[in-house]
Amino acid sequence: MKLPFLEAISKRVLVLDGAMGTMLQERGLKPGQSPEELNLTLPDVVAGVHRAYHEAGADIIVTNTFGGNREKLSHYGLEGQLREINRAGVAIARSAAGESAYIAASIGPTGKFVEPVGDLSFDEMAAIFREQAEALIDAGADLITLETFLDIKEIRAAVIAIRELSPSIPIIAMLTFDDNGRSVLGTPPEAAAITLEAVGADIVGSNCGLGVDGIYEILCSMRQVTGLPLISQANAGLPVLKDGKTIFPGTPEEMTAYHDRLLELGVRIIGGCCGTTPEHIRAMRDALAGKETPFSPMSPEPGVTWLSSRSGISAIGGNHPAAIIGERINPTGKKAFAAELREGKISYIRREATEQVAAGATLLDVNVGTPGIDEPATMEQAVFCVTGAVSVPLVLDSSNPEALERGLKAVDGKPLVNSVSGEEKSLLRVLPLVKKYGAAVIGLTLNEAGIPNTAEGRTAIAARILESAQKIGIPRHDLVIDCLTLTVSAEQKQAVETLAAIRTVTESLTLNTVLGVSNISFGLPSRPLISATFLAMALQAGLAAAIINPKEQAMMDAWRAAMVLLQKDPRAACYIEAYRDKPAVDTAAMQAPAAPLDIRGLLSRAIINGDKEGVRDLVEQALREGLTPLQISNEGLLPGLEEVGRRFEKNQVFLPQVMLSAETMQTAFNRLKEELNQESLASAGKILMATVEGDIHDIGKNIVCTLLENHGFEVIDLGKNVPAQRIVDEARAREVDAVGLSALMTTTMSEMENVIGKLHKEGIKTFTMVGGAVVTEDYAREIGADLYARDAMEAVAKIKTLLGNAP
Repeated sequence: MKLPFLEAISKRVLVLDGAMGTMLQERGLKPGQSPEELNLTLPDVVAGVHRAYHEAGADIIVTNTFGGNREKLSHYGLEGQLREINRAGVAIARSAAGESAYIAASIGPTGKFVEPVGDLSFDEMAAIFREQAEALIDAGADLITLETFLDIKEIRAAVIAIRELSPSIPIIAMLTFDDNGRSVLGTPPEAAAITLEAVGADIVGSNCGLGVDGIYEILCSMRQVTGLPLISQANAGLPVLKDGKTIFPGTPEEMTAYHDRLLELGVRIIGGCCGTTPEHIRAMRDALAGKETPFSPMSPEPGVTWLSSRSGISAIGGNHPAAIIGERINPTGKKAFAAELREGKISYIRREATEQVAAGATLLDVNVGTPGIDEPATMEQAVFCVTGAVSVPLVLDSSNPEALERGLKAVDGKPLVNSVSGEEKSLLRVLPLVKKYGAAVIGLTLNEAGIPNTAEGRTAIAARILESAQKIGIPRHDLVIDCLTLTVSAEQKQAVETLAAIRTVTESLTLNTVLGVSNISFGLPSRPLISATFLAMALQAGLAAAIINPKEQAMMDAWRAAMVLLQKDPRAACYIEAYRDKPAVDTAAMQAPAAPLDIRGLLSRAIINGDKEGVRDLVEQALREGLTPLQISNEGLLPGLEEVGRRFEKNQVFLPQVMLSAETMQTAFNRLKEELNQESLASAGKILMATVEGDIHDIGKNIVCTLLENHGFEVIDLGKNVPAQRIVDEARAREVDAVGLSALMTTTMSEMENVIGKLHKEGIKTFTMVGGAVVTEDYAREIGADLYARDAMEAVAKIKTLLGNAP
């Protein structure tokens, strides 16, 4: 009798099948045809692929439904047959493999990004996945596998949508990473694992993009932060061109070379992606013989509260330094900020986010509660702003459940919710949101009767919150208790009770703690002295996170010193880094302030910071000061965008920040275009861009187009699935300087060679550039391309160099 899936992987490692697209191509799939359509038109062909993998030893058969969502099917006019296509996919797999195999329903990405990077809202994205998942679950799939995702926000929406339909169906969630160890939008494996585990994935890992050695490194990183079972689904090496065909050179033997290391890491599913065949799967099955080891849940650091953003992670508890939660994005007592919020402006939020992180904040509290605003909409806008400016995870601070939910949909990773109390109504309305959207939560030790005067009373409320959280499935480590700071000038004894409560909650309940420290000194002179001393005392009592103003030097001095003394700063490395150049006597007050930036510097900074709101006013100021549009562009805007490129190369910023800077550049250019009747902005060159025939993926190509335009190029975008002859005809008619070709699928890579060959044959003298997830520099060289670009920023840099526009 077949065991339930999660029980089966706890007892032995299962083998998942291999590539589907290339197998279907060999069996009659036509260029540009939807693979999923074959579920209706050629079901026997699809069944033959499944049967071959099952006979090779695959325990898990993946359905031919990877592109079965509404967004993808609409490119072929098949969206009206979505339910039939997906149900047929499950039925075909079941009939081919029988009841002995597990049927994994495949769901792939939509080809769109979630806002603010893309144009789909969270709700729209979730609805797309919910529709497909419902058809697959109704058809009887044993599990869902989410594969080849590039955007953590998109796959997060998918898991949440599936969990709305079924709290129990097993979910595999996989991102694709590049050889720099990040997804295309800058997500590291650790952040992916933290986020996906939080929203309810049962198995996490990676597929596509890398060979087994690269996948192993990705999984090693994930294992640092998650105890979940892992999955490895590697390509058969990197693609090469041979005899005019794209092949993956990895042999079956090479695919099994990492088996022992994968098993030691807690990998419970091993399968194949691009280029793998039934022979590869058979070799994997044989290599597992005699290695039926049961799985023991792994927890590298018990009790740590892990939080994540799109591109970063932060820890609360364990032996990590106490987290610093920046408190400045809060309109309480800040009339100017409250006025900005009522006017719909966000410049204060962006500035404070950047400055607090620079000062040492590891998390940022975001509170926009002020009268006279639409708080849910403003919370969303604030989250978009902060995540575009910095990479630290967020603390969503609101007493309005609608605003909290809007913020939870807007975040990219796993946030901390501030907060829930011991009041019954608070527990009932906040904890379900925390569970659904995969957050951690701060528990306030107060209830209907107020704040207890004793440590014992506050600990009892913490225990009640813990019980309620665990009852709905929120793990212990995702509850952080705030023992509450009362003003010492009014209630002097309560400072001691707060410290005692921190010790009790930390030691007896084994929960992490957080505290809003600055309240302690309200109403007293020399407030920083009291606050910093109390912070040091709280840290010694076990405090794991402090809500403070990180720009207050006394607070950060106390924190850094305490981390050394509490052995949470090994070799005092962070302390030394902060103070190595600090004079024995602080002369900062006597130092002359830095010279203010001129208008060119202000324009550059606006581009670097992605200040779309402020850049237009700066352009107006530059025009009033007498700068020409060309000077504004070349001496202010472009240097800023070039600095963004340098930071991107150093992994200091990532694609969402690059796109925000590009949008800011576009805002500035739109204003400059109004001046073109007085002076023309010269084009840096004319570039034709297209995704080749048979390929409907255009995310990467669209990003390249945007960045090229913002570097002064005229871009002619032909779109996706473009026939070779049209590309040739347009290149000739437009007299372009370069042609850029994109392909995401291994089955369409060869079309690049066809286009380049036609351009040469017809005597069109233009440079060619190729790129895409499956394209390599060696492949580009073999097909005669002039340039290969690994990513959008590299594409811009290489084109500028080639056409003589490099600085």
